[in-house]
Amino acid sequence: MSLLRSERFPAFLLLGAAALGLIVANLPFGDRVIEWSHLEIGPASLGLNLSLSHWVADLLLAIFFFGVAVELQYEMTRGQLNSLSKAIKPAIAAAGGVIVPIAVYLAIAGGPETNSGWPIPTATDIAFALGVLAMFGKGLPTKVRIFLLALAIIDDIVGIVFIAVLFATDLDFGMMLAGLACILVFAILSRLRRSLNTPTIVIAMVIVALAAWAFTYLSGIHATIAGVLLGLLSRQHEGMQARHVLEPWINALILPIFAFFSALVVIPQVALDELSPALWGILVALPVGKLIGITLFGWLAMFVGRKKGEKPELPVADILPAAALGGIGFTVSLLLSRLAFTDNVVADEAVLGVLLGSLISLILAAFLVSARARHYRRLAERT
Repeated sequence: MSLLRSERFPAFLLLGAAALGLIVANLPFGDRVIEWSHLEIGPASLGLNLSLSHWVADLLLAIFFFGVAVELQYEMTRGQLNSLSKAIKPAIAAAGGVIVPIAVYLAIAGGPETNSGWPIPTATDIAFALGVLAMFGKGLPTKVRIFLLALAIIDDIVGIVFIAVLFATDLDFGMMLAGLACILVFAILSRLRRSLNTPTIVIAMVIVALAAWAFTYLSGIHATIAGVLLGLLSRQHEGMQARHVLEPWINALILPIFAFFSALVVIPQVALDELSPALWGILVALPVGKLIGITLFGWLAMFVGRKKGEKPELPVADILPAAALGGIGFTVSLLLSRLAFTDNVVADEAVLGVLLGSLISLILAAFLVSARARHYRRLAERT
């Protein structure tokens, strides 16, 4: 279990699962696997007759987002974002990591068929980014990891807002209210669990959480938002306990399964100039847009609250590796690729853009992190 809670191993699992999905989709039997992923199961009478890929993206990712939201709640109350002075610098850097990739994407793929994909390159995959940092960053100051963690968490908040606001369709306010009622009941039960620590409370919380998810899905809001609200409104101690229990399952099963299903894409057998602009927009915006945006805005952020003659909290040379790590979009970017496009061909090519852009960012980040870590190890040897 400790291996699955580490920062390195889950990143390998994610990368391996995505590679496996891409390979399988392009084997002779790949079309049958893709067809199988579209098999619909579930109670049609309740409006929950979903394809396997939708169950993975909507239900399993809701559990992942629950864990993310619990961490957000902790960081905003007790952690790296619990005060304006702590949050302002990574928030400014994160703003650059959102604005510049959007501008790069729209400059390349701003046509009417692909302009809806602008949210895709704004995400940062926390698990991947921290995994690469742990793998290659031995010797780096702790403040670099703290900056990256805060930056990635703020990116997650932005991604959650995009999912909630941009991809809600045909809203059913009755179902929405029912979902909110279930979420409030869950929040109450999480606070009762401390005094009534019985299996009945836990079972009731699971049932209410599933009901909240179902009502949220039926309301027209993306169902992962239910996981976010459940995590944010649960009592912090209980939420952290639940996250601790779920973490190995999220790392070992939920995220790899999602990566596998998302990467079930047939590589187009066409000339490069026939590929969708969405692919090229994401491919450039993730590694280049994130690197420029986070580095530039992060450098500007170091002037906030800085006294004359005082050294910056992080030099540009330390911001660069964090900026490169920010270009590893992966999980949330893959989800946004499926939400942004109704045309399956464009969506598949957007997924390829995410995979390739994230891979380029990963390689670039590994190089920059290693170089900076060597610098600090040499400094340590001299003292």
